[in-house]
Formats: sequence, structure tokens, C-alpha cells
Amino acid sequence: MSFSGFTNTDFDVFKIEGLEDRMEALITHIRPKLDELGHYFAPILSIQTGDEMYPHVAKHARRTVNPPKDTWVAYASNPRGYKMLPHFQIGLWETHVFIWFALIYEAPNKEDFGKKLEKSINKIYKQIPKHFVWSADHTKPMGLMHGELTKEELNDMFLRLQKVKKAEILCGVHIPKKEAIEMDPRAFLENAESVFKTLLPLYKMV
Repeated sequence: MSFSGFTNTDFDVFKIEGLEDRMEALITHIRPKLDELGHYFAPILSIQTGDEMYPHVAKHARRTVNPPKDTWVAYASNPRGYKMLPHFQIGLWETHVFIWFALIYEAPNKEDFGKKLEKSINKIYKQIPKHFVWSADHTKPMGLMHGELTKEELNDMFLRLQKVKKAEILCGVHIPKKEAIEMDPRAFLENAESVFKTLLPLYKMV
């Protein structure tokens, strides 16, 4: 594995103005690392989940004007796409790295999953570590710290997943830019693998 870790240069890509220039820098600096992470974790996640998992590096191909504010590699059980399926992600915003389990708005079985989450609220609330983060929108960088959420607030997110067409649910960790840059590459891989293992019950629930 040749993953060398993330650098200031990677995060600075998101400061570059203009779609073409930012995409050129993203392809040069970040995409090779996402490809490496894709190939590294796909077999690990295949073993963990029991499903054949395939890496999907974001291409941002539909963009014509606005440059991407984040980028990622996603892992799902279909070689052709991931957005319709429960999946895992590693990616970057300008401020942090994220490592997620995600079910986004394209997934057709969100209502059923929301019901399963609601049914297991006590177990989930107890098992998810306090420093993990929840999000209801993958297009925004912010998240809600699990340790700061009440059980009722978390359950409201699960109910929203059942009722709102555009609703999403994501859970994982944010690693601040400075910490990510200083992290040894091997330590990052071990940390990400540990996060995926912690999130596995959510995936299995789907």
C-alpha cells in the first residue's frame, strides 16, 4: 500500500477558483490517494460486510460551472454505482476528512431503514461512540456530535428518513485538517478500518 497520507496541498485544492483549475488540481493531488484508499479498503470491507464491495471515486462529471467543495471514494456492493445503496465513504472538505456510513436521498429503501433505526434506537444510541458525528445532508460539511444529541433528537432524524423524500442519514467521524495532516499514513488506515468496523451494524441493519 503506497498511501502517503494527506497534506496541506490536498486541502488547499478547495481554495482554487474556477471549475477547470480546481478539477485539475484535484485530479493531480487528491484522486490518486482516493484510488489507493479505494483499492486498499474494498477487500477489507468485503470481508467485514460479507458483500463484494467496489470502490467508486467521485468524478464530478456533471459539473459545468461550480467547482466541487468536497471529494471522496465510496464503497458499495454494486460495481456500477453506489448512490442507490447503503455505502461507506472516505473523503475531504477544505476543513476535514470524513469517514462515513451513508444512505443518501437516491436510495429507494430509506423508509424501511428509517423504521429499523427507530426500532433499534436504544441500542444505536448506546453503541455509537460519543465523538462520532451524524448528518442528514451529505452536501453540507457540518455534523452533529453523537455525544451532544439526545435520544429524541437522534430519533427525529430516523423519523425524517421515513417521511421526507430528500432525507439522508450519515454517521461516522470527522478528522480536522491539522490532525489529518499530522497523522501517520498507517495510523490513518488503522483508524479508518476501526471506524468502518464500528459502523458495520448500521450497514447490516439495511
